[in-house]
Amino acid sequence: MTGYLPGRLRRLAVTLALLLLGVGVAHAAVHPVRGFLPDLKFSLQGANGTTITQQAFEGKVVLMFFGYASCPDICPTTMAQLAQVTAALGPQADQVRIVFVSVDPHRDTPDILQAYVDLFDPHAIGLTGNEREIADLARRYRVAYQIERPDPDSASYEVAHSRGIYAFNQVGQAVWLASDSEAQEDLLAALRPLLK
Repeated sequence: MTGYLPGRLRRLAVTLALLLLGVGVAHAAVHPVRGFLPDLKFSLQGANGTTITQQAFEGKVVLMFFGYASCPDICPTTMAQLAQVTAALGPQADQVRIVFVSVDPHRDTPDILQAYVDLFDPHAIGLTGNEREIADLARRYRVAYQIERPDPDSASYEVAHSRGIYAFNQVGQAVWLASDSEAQEDLLAALRPLLK
């Protein structure tokens, strides 16, 4: 039958669509995505003029989140939550890296982003790029975002973006996707099996 998706794939497609729309999923859970989302791959700008690729995270579990530094609510709440999750790991926290990718390259310089993520977690990395690099990476992981047309008299504008936390194992394979509203204990339960 054309258009038919097997049960697990159909549930994943619905979950991704809801996360992209920022809609909470009933009975929120961490959703396995191994084999459904591509491996970690990017080349973006980090602080101090450095180019950072996925190779910088070999041997680490990566928790990737898309947002922007001027975000008034979702991004700081998610960053605080991820910092609490890694802190709860104790010594194993060194095996995990939070990667915050900005979808607002006009305001978020690499240094601004790094200063922002440092407020939450000393191991977090803030990354950005030009419009095309960000759009390509967002498309790769099915992240939706839209930048409001800026007011010419103000540098203030909103950026709508999807809300998901992507987890990649030590070899860069996408392993699960969770809502940013996921309970800390559920994120920890999904994260611990990935650690050595």
